Amino acid sequence: MVQDLGLLKESASQTAGPYVHIGLTPNFSDIRGVYETDLGSGPLYNDGAKGERITITGRVFDGAGMPLRDALLEIWQADADGLYNSPSEHRGKADPNFAGWGRCPTNMDDGTFIFETIKPGKVPFIDGRPMAPHVTFWIVARGINIGLHTRMYFSDEEAANGADPILTRIEHKVRVPTLIGIRNGDIVTFNIHLQGERETIFFDS
Repeated sequence: MVQDLGLLKESASQTAGPYVHIGLTPNFSDIRGVYETDLGSGPLYNDGAKGERITITGRVFDGAGMPLRDALLEIWQADADGLYNSPSEHRGKADPNFAGWGRCPTNMDDGTFIFETIKPGKVPFIDGRPMAPHVTFWIVARGINIGLHTRMYFSDEEAANGADPILTRIEHKVRVPTLIGIRNGDIVTFNIHLQGERETIFFDS
C-alpha cells in the first residue's frame, strides 16, 4: 500500500517588493519613531565638500513603460578627486564631507527619484586605465528577485566616455545611451528601464 506523504505545495518565490521601500525608508512611508531620519536620505555632501553640486533625477519604468512608484534606489560613487569613502580605499583619503552613498525611494505620485550629490572624479579600472566619471545604481522593486546594478555616466564627458574601459566593451553600441545621464546645468536626468526596447544595461555586480 502506497503511503500518502502529504507533500506541501511549493511556496511562491520571494521578491524584493512591494514592501522593501517601507522597511528601508520608514519615515518616507509615514512610519514615524523608528529612525529620526531615513538612512541615506538628504544630500550626500556637507557644506565643506569639494566638487560640483549636481542633482540626479529620473524615474524607473517597467516593461510596459509605466513608472514604478514603489521602487527603491541606492547610489554610491567616488568623491570629486576619484576617491571612495570606504575602508578598502588605499589610494588616499576621501573627502570627509562627502558620504559617497545615498538611498531614495521613488515618489508615490509620479515615480521620480532625486539624489543631491557632487560630480565624481575619475577612478582607475582594474588594469589602471581611468574610467569616466560615473555613479553606480542599485535598484529593487516589486517583481525583482535580486537587486539590479547599473551605472550612470555623464553626457558632458564625451571624450572620457569614448575611452572608458567598460563602455568600450559593450558590443551593441546602440545600447550605450541607456547608461548616459543627460546633463542640463546642474541637473542630470537618468531614466532606468527594466525591460522593453530601451532596457537599461545591467551588470552582474
